Amino acid sequence: MEPSSHSGPPEAHGRSHSNAIALLRVFLYCLVVAVFGAWAISYWTTPTDEQVVLNPDAQPRVVTPRGDLADDEQSTIDLFENSSDAVVFITTSQQYLAPGTAKVSEMATGQGSGFVWDSEGHIVTNFHVIKPIVQGSGRAHITFADASTYVASVVGTSPENDLAVLQVKDFQGKEFTPIPVGTSADLRVGQKVFAIGNPFGFDHTLTTGIISGLGRSIEAEGGRQIDDLIQTDAAINPGNSGGPLLDSSGRLIGVNSAIYSPSGAYAGIGFAIPVDTVNAVVTELIRFGVIKRPYLGVRFAPPTINAQLGIQGAIVGEVIPGSPAEAAGIHPTVQAPQGGIILGDIIVEIDGKPIRHYGDVVHALFDHKVGDVLHMKVIRGVRPGGTPEEVELEVKLTEST
Repeated sequence: MEPSSHSGPPEAHGRSHSNAIALLRVFLYCLVVAVFGAWAISYWTTPTDEQVVLNPDAQPRVVTPRGDLADDEQSTIDLFENSSDAVVFITTSQQYLAPGTAKVSEMATGQGSGFVWDSEGHIVTNFHVIKPIVQGSGRAHITFADASTYVASVVGTSPENDLAVLQVKDFQGKEFTPIPVGTSADLRVGQKVFAIGNPFGFDHTLTTGIISGLGRSIEAEGGRQIDDLIQTDAAINPGNSGGPLLDSSGRLIGVNSAIYSPSGAYAGIGFAIPVDTVNAVVTELIRFGVIKRPYLGVRFAPPTINAQLGIQGAIVGEVIPGSPAEAAGIHPTVQAPQGGIILGDIIVEIDGKPIRHYGDVVHALFDHKVGDVLHMKVIRGVRPGGTPEEVELEVKLTEST
């Protein structure tokens, strides 16, 4: 008989197998205990809602006194509080007949800003703010800072200047607070400005910034070009149109009119119509309801050129072909053959009255009618090393086109 192939007695082999199973059971048991223990420790040491310790005697934190407001903060607050009553929220609406019914309904068509011009309830805004009601049968609603709302009628518009004048009707003895009027002739790049308006319908919003540029030109309604605009980085958004741009004294220096933005929202570049133009245009609209301004046909250099050169007068930058200015022989600013520029004629006097800046020319034009002849005195040939001469001209004004 063949010897057995087992290395040991059968009893020894069985005991070895049993011991292995026992060891495996012990290992599994220890593993389960370890996992359960880790879970238990995590559970009982992690904060839970049941473990939060409440303190019924807790008190509010003591407020730390802030001290006085900084001077510039206080001046900005004062400016807003003194000016906000003069700023209004303008909404326009159109009336229409509901389909299939005889019921007349009213639908909002737009919104913008404006401000009180005088104690008679005249409101100044942009033409494009009220354009829907000028072209149709709509109404303008004026809401003041105290939430009182009135219907306003259109007194006059100047699309070429993007300006309009409204007047509050049936105001029942309401007292109006006109905004103080400043000048735009002496503005300087870098000075602080403040805009108050109703961007996106958020009424009486204050934004701040600086004058970023002067003498800018943009295309307005109908493709017309508006010149001599103020550029600012104060946040101007849809709804700000028609609101005031103020200097640090709270004086009106411009009317916020447009933004430059691919998205249609604030991008750091806004434009305002200078107050010297506003003052002349608004006066004409209140007088006659329309602009009866005669046409001269020049574009002036920005005021920064005057400041840089220390020159008083209106510097002619461009003469429009076919204009009265061209017919009278007014010279524009041109490139000198040897380099540099030769300044255009500097208008220093009209009809015996001194001209300090572009705004004085605007006012002079408003004092004349189509067909009048302006007696103008200019300084010609201002350039390095040149000898300027004084020239007298006569300009026959034609109708603005």
